[in-house]
Amino acid sequence: MKRQADKGQRAGATGVADAALAEELRPGQSVELLKELHILTREGRLNQDSRRKLKQVYHLYQFIEKLLLELPEEGAVATVADHGAGKSYLGFILHDLFFKARGGHIYGIESRAELVERSRALADRLGFARMHFLALSVAESATATELPAQIDMVTALHACDTATDDAIAFGLAKQARFMVLVPCCQAEVAASLRHSKALSLARTPLAELWRHPLHTREIGSQLTNVLRCLYLEACGYQVTVTELVGWEHSMKNELILARRTGHRKASAAQRLRALLAEFGLDELAGRRFPALPPAASATEAVHEA
Repeated sequence: MKRQADKGQRAGATGVADAALAEELRPGQSVELLKELHILTREGRLNQDSRRKLKQVYHLYQFIEKLLLELPEEGAVATVADHGAGKSYLGFILHDLFFKARGGHIYGIESRAELVERSRALADRLGFARMHFLALSVAESATATELPAQIDMVTALHACDTATDDAIAFGLAKQARFMVLVPCCQAEVAASLRHSKALSLARTPLAELWRHPLHTREIGSQLTNVLRCLYLEACGYQVTVTELVGWEHSMKNELILARRTGHRKASAAQRLRALLAEFGLDELAGRRFPALPPAASATEAVHEA
């Protein structure tokens, strides 16, 4: 009797676990895929760390899905380039939830060859024939012949430091309709601030913003993303900045959504140049913002405003 009672308790616990898991998953989602990605254990359970990871990807997917549905045939022939793909959590889940029932192609760009081989093997096992993985840096991928001349969407989830800038450059070169960017650690601007000390501001109270190394890093990160948004606007994109998920799930939480309009904002180029000059970062202009169009005249700036 005791053995039967224990068995009944285990069955009941499994039922609760299955019900809890079902609440976390999307309709039609592959449990086997999540096991292969080690988001679920072999027993089909979800630990707290995996739950956070899944929550981030799901939340990002909501933004991506909405944009893809704006494309011809509701995204059925869409092309997506996922930069800094890592283990391709985002790419595989995007394929499973969106492309599996439609069409289209996903290109995972990752510089670590062992991760690329692992992703290729997994795609083969699952029969995901429209997923392609390239062992390239983000910068190299812009001229790679394995990629189509035009890409509908560029994604970069936690691409470190200047990889986000390379993803933007890729998107501009491929005339991407949309860019979905979640920047990660950013050191270049902070290093430039430490080196130049933003001399034009050194004798003003604003210099307090980067007097301490921790503040330098945070100001550098904030300034980097402000410059990126202005650059995208100057190159013909409408930009929205929001949170990816709650801060309790990720400290790298800024989500930049860019939609191509073709309307280049000369005033954004002007403000970008002014910020670079004000903070002593002119050296970054050619390296990080090569497609920056001419700055607006005073008349154009007033007209845009």
